[in-house]
Amino acid sequence: MDPGVSSAQRHVLTYMEDAVCQLLENKEDISQYGIARFFTEYFNSVCQGTHILFREFSFIQATPHNRASFLRAFWRCFRTVGKNGDLLTMKEYHCLLQLLCPDFPLELTQKAARIVLMDDAMDCLMSFSDFLFAFQIQFYYSEFLESVAAIYQDLLSGKNPNTVIVPTSSSGQHRQRPALGEASMLEGVEASLFYQCLENLCDRHKYSCPPPALVKEVLSNVQRLTFYGFLVALSKHHGINQALGALPDKGDLMHDPAMDEELERLLAQVPGLVNSVTASSEASCLPSRTPPRVGSPWRPLHHARKVDAESDGSTEETDESET
Repeated sequence: MDPGVSSAQRHVLTYMEDAVCQLLENKEDISQYGIARFFTEYFNSVCQGTHILFREFSFIQATPHNRASFLRAFWRCFRTVGKNGDLLTMKEYHCLLQLLCPDFPLELTQKAARIVLMDDAMDCLMSFSDFLFAFQIQFYYSEFLESVAAIYQDLLSGKNPNTVIVPTSSSGQHRQRPALGEASMLEGVEASLFYQCLENLCDRHKYSCPPPALVKEVLSNVQRLTFYGFLVALSKHHGINQALGALPDKGDLMHDPAMDEELERLLAQVPGLVNSVTASSEASCLPSRTPPRVGSPWRPLHHARKVDAESDGSTEETDESET
């Protein structure tokens, strides 16, 4: 069977199972307007990409469509941060992520921040666009990047990651890979050998990978590079962003006419709110440093179980970069 077909079928099954689970969990509410309407609205929300709002992390990362939808929702909800020119810490970006996904793991936010900050302290400030494009790479390609980190570590150790090792009675146990230390991050590996390993990885990887031709383009411009140098190059590559298709180009990041029109329409329906918003137009739109958690406005359709989320974090400056 064609892999693309089987993958698409597997994802349809994911949504069918989720729809049935939500139907059973909210059957009393749904019975008021009918099962057929519920399924229609559920799959309409999947097509529109709003089905991931306020859902648990396991669902948000379950399919490539879910990941792209979450990235798009995060950009559309919080692009005001970029329009205002505000710089936030890793902890504050994590709070924003938790507004959309209460149990979003801190580790992923930290990894995305590390792409931006490199060897700077984790409490430095980051621009919205820098964090967003780094987060896109780290979140969408997270399993691929774990494998890349392991390959990079093997190359630093002088091993060939492409060598096939036949397990024996003494080597059959799972080998724990060493953590990517600060020193090893800075040394770098030969770009051509690194690409050969990544090309083989893309061929056999079952998760989403950047297009191999674009990975080759990234690596063809340098002789040696570090692991985080590679991630930075991926996050700033125009072609990879286009191939992923979740976010606009950096120059259009602050423009979303459809969302602006929808917000204006909704605000106009709330009596007294327009004048209040106009009077406070100079005020920052940022949430407090410890923002309140919000619930789903459409509970019967997409109500996720409440999960306690933890955050950790931190303040200095990284100006918005344009490369």
